[in-house]
Order: sequence, then structure tokens, then C-alpha cells
Amino acid sequence: MPNDPAEQAAERPRRIRMQRQGPLLVDGPVEVELEDGSTVSSDRFRVALCTCRRSRRYPWCDTSHRPRI
Repeated sequence: MPNDPAEQAAERPRRIRMQRQGPLLVDGPVEVELEDGSTVSSDRFRVALCTCRRSRRYPWCDTSHRPRI
């Protein structure tokens, strides 16, 4: 068993939380491969991935999926 916390985290499966009308919440850090083959990464402990494609920061969610009042 590795003593380094980063190595321990790498051994565990990533947790992804699905929400009915919202983003996918992924325990980070993450690297996302886009359709064009480019990659974006985040070292945050949790990231929100856009599923509606309305985000101006795609693939990261900016809450554009929320209804406007």
C-alpha cells in the first residue's frame, strides 16, 4: 500500500455523481479529452462537467442549465 496520498487516490476509482437536471460531479483531479482530441484538466477536488452544452466554459459547468426567472 503506497504511503503517498496522491498514489492512494490514484488507486481508488473516480466517483461520478449524476444529477437529473444538472452537471456530472466528478471527484478530481481530472483530465477531459474533448471531441477534437484536445484535453483540458483541473486539479480541483471536485469538478462539474456540463451535460447540456449551454456552458460558456464547456466542458466545465457554469450553471447555464438552470432556468432563468
